[in-house]
Amino acid sequence: MKAVRVSDGTPTLVDTPRPDRDGILIDVVAASICGSDIHLIDDGMAEGRVLGHEFAGLTPDGTAVAIEPLESCGLCVQCITGGRNHCEEGAVSLGFSADGGMAQQIVVPPAALVALPSGLDLLDASLVEPVAVGVHAVRRARVAAGDRVAVVGAGPIGLAVVAVCVANGIPVDVQARHLHQKDAVERLGAAVGTSGKYDVVFDAVATTESIADSVRLARVGGRIGMVGTIWSPATLNMTICLKEVEIIPSMMYGRTAIGRDVDAAASILARTPAIADVMITHRFPLDAVDEAFGAARSRATGTIKVVFEPTR
Repeated sequence: MKAVRVSDGTPTLVDTPRPDRDGILIDVVAASICGSDIHLIDDGMAEGRVLGHEFAGLTPDGTAVAIEPLESCGLCVQCITGGRNHCEEGAVSLGFSADGGMAQQIVVPPAALVALPSGLDLLDASLVEPVAVGVHAVRRARVAAGDRVAVVGAGPIGLAVVAVCVANGIPVDVQARHLHQKDAVERLGAAVGTSGKYDVVFDAVATTESIADSVRLARVGGRIGMVGTIWSPATLNMTICLKEVEIIPSMMYGRTAIGRDVDAAASILARTPAIADVMITHRFPLDAVDEAFGAARSRATGTIKVVFEPTR
């Protein structure tokens, strides 16, 4: 079968054996590129790996599903209480620590399946994973009705947080760099630009500069949801202490008593198909690897989310 594997620091279309292990065989229909994929490539952390942790497809009986790209023991305290991403036996993340979904087929554990609600097109369902990151971040930051909320950064994860807030009736102001990002913010129902102080600020960039900006925007005693990943060392300053700002990191997704973050994300996407219209800007067949990753690296040219369609 065909898959996108990193070889000598370059994502490359290769022929690889079809997966042969226990689990559910998925025919991949959509797999999107995450900014994390590019960081993994550039930092030499993806060598030899089939990329892809944002994907969706069909089970052998034709059921359309998105995938929560985690394998965990299911028995430890973290797994039982909803933190599969913190499995005490060591969670395996598909596309990171194991081969992922940028392939024609992949085998996943049954617990990874996410049923698609009516209204969510399978071709858009690779967005379930990044929107679930937004669901988790909003939950972790304890966003509530009446909170003033800002988002610093309008890349895919920043926009996922925006989409989740808007879906839950929470107004949000957004700092966006590029014109197409500002347009996306407005199309999602949020406001471009920030003013005053905020109860919750989401940092979707995770640099020294964006953290300082988030602290500046937060009210005294406010909360900063760190939804961006700090890939390079970042510096904090004294203002965090002076303002007694609470920093709340967020990583991946989990589960509460009312359900999984991935299922909540699927529901949001089904209720609001416009989210996919806004976020997916490019679609490519699997053999257009160079073009797809070239587009994913070119934020200034209008790219938000690039999706592979392996069945094309």
